[in-house]
Amino acid sequence: MELKKDVIESTELPAKGQVFLWDDELKGFGVRLTPNARTYIVQARVKGKTRRVTLGKHGVLTLQQARKRAIKELSKMLEGVDPTKEKKRAEAQAVTLEQLISAYVKDRRNLKESSRADIHKHLKTSFSDWAKKPIISITREKATIRFRELSDRSPAQANQAFRVLRALFNYAIGAYQADGVPIISENPVKAISDLKMWNHVKPRSGRIPTDKIGAAWNELQRLREIAGQTTISRTLADAVAFLMLTGARWSEMAELTWDRVNIKEGHWHIPDPKNRTSITFPLSRVAVELLKNRPQVDRYVFPAKTETGHVREARSVLASLSKAAGSHITAHDLRRTFRAIAGECGIDFWKTKLLMGHKIAGDITITHYTETSDLRYLAEDINRIGDWIVRQGVIAAAGNVVPFPVKTGV
Repeated sequence: MELKKDVIESTELPAKGQVFLWDDELKGFGVRLTPNARTYIVQARVKGKTRRVTLGKHGVLTLQQARKRAIKELSKMLEGVDPTKEKKRAEAQAVTLEQLISAYVKDRRNLKESSRADIHKHLKTSFSDWAKKPIISITREKATIRFRELSDRSPAQANQAFRVLRALFNYAIGAYQADGVPIISENPVKAISDLKMWNHVKPRSGRIPTDKIGAAWNELQRLREIAGQTTISRTLADAVAFLMLTGARWSEMAELTWDRVNIKEGHWHIPDPKNRTSITFPLSRVAVELLKNRPQVDRYVFPAKTETGHVREARSVLASLSKAAGSHITAHDLRRTFRAIAGECGIDFWKTKLLMGHKIAGDITITHYTETSDLRYLAEDINRIGDWIVRQGVIAAAGNVVPFPVKTGV
């Protein structure tokens, strides 16, 4: 039949399924009737395969508008253009940076919480104006311009932001393709490497000076005692003290749950640390006492005060600690402090690295013949560290006067 408006509207909709009305004048043009709608379509064979394209609903489109669209679509199909592949290509090319991040995080199931936080942080800061834009619009030129802008503010953050962006685009190259061809031919972050633009960032070396460790420890004890009288909570003071006693990373401490702590036997466990190897660490006597005095009212050992989850930051405690140390101290600086304390205690370097959760590569004896996942045999070493810290606090409180034992009978 020749499709006409009155024919389309007078034909009853089916109770279920679908019915097609085809136009004799324009082959492949028709209307699909379903229980709820009349929809214009075109259908043709492309390279031996039947393809159908939805043009729009009757009422939204007029018959004349639909016929014009049908002619365009049928012309493309006659030229060999596959509408199914073109649709997939268009969808892939429309993917925004925000959508890319959602897909990346969803597929990277073992991605650490800290890594997720970094990705979302840079989406909101470094690349906020790119969030809603298609990723194909992020070119090498735009990447180099943005990298320079970020580098002027913070070279280290610029490096981190673009390492994140590089990982995202590497994923996109494999994830978004049309007919087997990636919609992105090259990672735009490659321009940073090609132009040798990566910032040289001097490794951080901040730590509490050895002669200030006693004063810093005493300040933490003071904050723990007066907790509730100030804006500093006991949990935050305990959290920072735990970092100092264990050399743990912030995320390892913050995400620690009570089911991974054995106070009675004196050890704690990380199922998925940074080096991807499950590790059980010994707890010093000092750390055990600290944990014994913590209320077990939440699954997290160090829960957040005003929201669900764990502690997120401890700026107030670290600010007080920095005053006592005489220099600006970050949470990660406490790992370097732990390393320095271990050195003062004469603990072997390889033992210190294990206690800090580092992998030891290049040493066959340690790699293949030393227990690296259950470190409870290093209990004596961790106790030496804890006792040394407390001892420094005693010395600092006494005005740096070291009491010598008094010999009698001389």
